[in-house]
Amino acid sequence: MKRTPMTLRGAEALRVELKRLKSQDRPNIIKAIAEARGHGDLSENAEYHAAREQQGFIEGRIKEIEGKLANAEVIEPSKLTNTGRVIFGALVELEDQDNGERVIYQVVGEDEADIRAGRISVSSPIARALVGKSCGEVVDVAAPRGTRSYEIIAVRFE
Repeated sequence: MKRTPMTLRGAEALRVELKRLKSQDRPNIIKAIAEARGHGDLSENAEYHAAREQQGFIEGRIKEIEGKLANAEVIEPSKLTNTGRVIFGALVELEDQDNGERVIYQVVGEDEADIRAGRISVSSPIARALVGKSCGEVVDVAAPRGTRSYEIIAVRFE
């Protein structure tokens, strides 16, 4: 079984979601199904069918999260040795070679990615271009609007 890298923050967020699904969402949907059953003919009961569909979604998400956590390789970026190279968990400061704009991204697991929060998936094109590179190197990234060049200004682990 392939281990999936995940930061401590990402694993904790999944645990919180799993707890909510099991302790709140699952009991609520079971109640909703029981209420809908009480309304009579199930073949024409839209509430019942909607509740059953929601139950399937909740159960599927619980299984998905449990699987991800079982296969997770939890990495705490602050405990990694900074070799100056970009690896999973690194905070990378980049400078766009075209316009001089600077951005900071953290390389995280797929479930944690949120570009607005500066977290990019380790499997994204930009992360794949950055991993293994060091400060001062320029990387080319294939973007939807053409290839972009970025210089790696800093690599940190927090």
